[in-house]
Formats: sequence, C-alpha cells, structure tokens
Amino acid sequence: MDAGSMKCPLQEQFLRRRNSKENLDRFIPNRSAMDFDFAHYMLNEVKKGKENPNSAINSPSREAYRRQLAETFNMNRSRILAFKNKPPTPVELIPQSHSSSTCSLNQPKLAKPRRHIPQTSERTLDAPDLVDDYYLNLLDWGSSNVLAIALGSTVYLWDALHGSTSELVTIDDENGPVTSVSWAPDGRHIAVGLNNSEVQLWDSTANRQLRSLRGGHRSRVGSLAWNNHILTTGGMDGKIINNDVRIRDPVVETYRGHTQEVCGLKWSASGQQLASGGNDNLLHIWDRSMASSNSATKWLHRLEEHTSAVKALAWCPFQGNLLATGGGGGDRCIKFWNTHTGACLNSIDTGSQVCALLWNKNEKELLSSHGFTQNQLTLWKYPSMVKTAELTGHTSRVLFMAQSPDGCTVASAAADETLRFWNVFGAPEVAKTAPKAVREPFAQLNRIR
Repeated sequence: MDAGSMKCPLQEQFLRRRNSKENLDRFIPNRSAMDFDFAHYMLNEVKKGKENPNSAINSPSREAYRRQLAETFNMNRSRILAFKNKPPTPVELIPQSHSSSTCSLNQPKLAKPRRHIPQTSERTLDAPDLVDDYYLNLLDWGSSNVLAIALGSTVYLWDALHGSTSELVTIDDENGPVTSVSWAPDGRHIAVGLNNSEVQLWDSTANRQLRSLRGGHRSRVGSLAWNNHILTTGGMDGKIINNDVRIRDPVVETYRGHTQEVCGLKWSASGQQLASGGNDNLLHIWDRSMASSNSATKWLHRLEEHTSAVKALAWCPFQGNLLATGGGGGDRCIKFWNTHTGACLNSIDTGSQVCALLWNKNEKELLSSHGFTQNQLTLWKYPSMVKTAELTGHTSRVLFMAQSPDGCTVASAAADETLRFWNVFGAPEVAKTAPKAVREPFAQLNRIR
C-alpha cells in the first residue's frame, strides 16, 4: 500500500466523498427555518462566477431576470443556514443532587471534637496524717469501686458509689505506720504492708484479717502488686518476693537485683512480666518464665538510664510490651521502654519530680503527677508527648494517683493532706452491641447422619 492511500481516521471522517443519496441534513435541528431554493441558487451562481469569468458579461434581459429573481428569493438575507429558534438547553448527564452528594463524599471527614477537660477537681476530701514519703504507695482503687487510703496507721475505705467512708484497720504504733496498700483483682481482698516488714491480708466485706505474711522481708514493705493469686512484695531490703496466698508457705519466688529500697512494682496485663523500680535508680524487667523457686531469679533486663529513684511505673493498656517510667527529683524524666528488647523508645524531661503515672484506658494519653514547683497533674498525648492539660490545685507534691474501674476518674493524694478527684479521662465510649446471630433453619434439631 502506497503512502498516499493511508489516511488518518479523524481526517477520513471529514474528507470522505459523500454519496448524493445520503441524508445530508440529519444534523439540522429545524428544517422549516431553511430556504433551500435560495441556497441552491446562490451556490450555483457563485460557482459559475468563479469557474467561468467570462460569464460576468450578461445581456440586459439576463440582468433584469437576475434582479427579479433576487427580489423573489430575498437575496439581502445575511444568514442562509440559521436556527429559527434558540437551541435547546443541554441535558444534565449527572443530576445536581447526585453531584453534590458525590462531592460531599470526597470531602475529608470532620475532625473529632476536642474533649473538654475540667481544670479543677470535682471533689476534694481531707486526708489528715498522710505520710509525706515518696517511696511509699498509700492509695489504691479497687475493682468494686472502693478507694483505699492509708493515713498514718489507719486504712480507710471510701465507697465511690455511695460516698461513705469506713475504717478497715488501725495498726498499733509498734508495728505501724502503714507503708503500702493494694487491692486484689476481685475487689474484695486487700493487702496492707507495714513498717515492721509484715504484710496483712484483709477481707473488706467481712472486715476481718485473713492472714499475715512474715519473715520474707527484714524491713518495711513499701510496694505491693497482685498477679491473680500471687502477691508480690517489695521491701526496703531490696528484695522482691512472690507469695502464693493460697498455700501455707507462701514464698514461691524471690527476685534479687536492687541494692536499695524497692519503691515501684507493676505486673503487665498478661501477667508474664514484672517491672520493678528502686531507690538505686534501677529499673528491672522480670519474666515469669525465668522464675525459679530454688534460687534467686535473674532479671530479663537491667535498665540504668534513670538518674534518680524510679517509683512511677505504668504498663500501656493498648500495647502489651510498652512500659512508661518516671524518675525522681534528680531525673525528672518520663521514659518509654520496649520490654521485649529493653530498648528506650523515648525520654521526656518534665521539669519536676515524677511521682506517679497512669494511662488513659480509652485514649492514647498518659497522666503524670509531680512535685516542686507546680505540684501539678499533666496530661500528655501519646506518642507525640504534647501537653494536653495541666491540672493544678494541690499545694504540695502529688505523691499518689489511682484510677477508677471505669477509667474515667483519677484520685490524687498529696502531701498537702488532701485527696482530690479529677474527671480527666472523660466518659468511656459506649461499645457497639454485636448484631444478633441469625439462627440457621432447624438449628434446634440434631444432625441427620
């Protein structure tokens, strides 16, 4: 095929010779507005004039005929092929309502409204004789919604539902004061650590003592942590002891790693790892799979990055291997750890002594309580660690914090001998009810073999 016979498809549509029998007016919308006789005459006359120049010399009769013909066909019209009426309005291929809804789908979702955080405590209670000691743990909120606080040698129970207060036990001066309290997971039983190295177990419902754990420690027991039926105790002697409270001889494991007082103990949600902090500036991670009843258990990780006592410990509720820790007045830092690898993920200088840490159960937030100079509670957004709020009201360092069972309210006890309640974490989101399962036909009948 030669080059001359090749045609572009677009050009072919416009240059192809048309058959005289083809319907050439199918794109003309209104035929009644067209004067075809006049158009035919004008086209033929123009063609003769261009192709035959000699035909311009016409006889008088021919010129008279042309003028008469022009008057008849109205040759003064300037528009030969013209629309008589206005073109119709174009039809919308996409309805306006549909296009607007489509645009709204493409728009970004509105940002979640920022939660209002009250800047003042919703309730304040007097806490006379609260011991001003950074290394103790004198406040805990149980799963039955009862708050326990040790004031001097007496343990008081405050019922959050009814707002009533009762006295659990008063320790004599020889064995007191109380140095730690911790609720068991059932919310009924509570452990009370004493200055004389003893640990008592109480039934809060019956208001009676069940047993005493003696002989494990040589000095005061300032930290307690439960892991199901295992009660872990930490003493000023640096020892950490796991006690099975169901058996006669309760000591089942001993952890040795601290050279000074153990002031922080927290089990992970899985119950596999224990974090311990001490006045020796050390943080240890212990693994239950490495525990031994015959000899002292070796730690999984020994972390030495803090430069002051490590008391504040908090396991992350949405990431099982993430631990937050806070250092004392000489450190002032909150650090985050991967407890599987022992790596320090982040460190934030808060500017003051970190006394306690609590995670928000409903949002990715962390609450810290502090000492001099502001004695404030600070809410941090995780993982950016941007300050969301600072709550002030205490006039001395905020030593202890406890969280309500629903995760909304935080109680803080300070050296100013007040107990304050803060609605800092907001109301929990209502979980969506699962749809009812559709029963299969004849589900109540046995299968046919």
